[in-house]
Amino acid sequence: MIDIYTDGAASGNPGPGGYGVILRSGAHYKELSGGFRLTTNNRMELLAVIVGLQTIKSPGQQVTVYSDSKYVVDSVEKKWVFGWVKTGFKGKKNSDLWMRFLHIYKQHHVKFVWIKGHNSHPENERCDQLAVAESRKGNTLPPDVGFEAERNKPSFL
Repeated sequence: MIDIYTDGAASGNPGPGGYGVILRSGAHYKELSGGFRLTTNNRMELLAVIVGLQTIKSPGQQVTVYSDSKYVVDSVEKKWVFGWVKTGFKGKKNSDLWMRFLHIYKQHHVKFVWIKGHNSHPENERCDQLAVAESRKGNTLPPDVGFEAERNKPSFL
């Protein structure tokens, strides 16, 4: 059993953003973080889950993802994202990340649990610290190519 705790942050939304991830399995513990100079909170919430799942080395694992993002948890648990696939993500944001998510999601047995953010949950608080620290790196962060491509796409497409 692997537990993944995630959080995302963006200052300005869009603005500089970051994500934080904790993976825990038995005695094993790992923290991950990263960020982008222009992105959104929802993208960072979703990317945190993707990075956590991609870090697992062997497929077929039992994984519980703990997130304070209703956007991510509800999209998966209420099966909205699977409907978006059928419509080619028409009118939906973050399709690049959702496609990455679906690819790695299929490799494991994943359950999502929503937790209330900023509610003294130790792992969620730590993930928030990691995400915010990354977001504060500002212009030293790399571009979020997927966000910028989506943002610059003509609205008539």
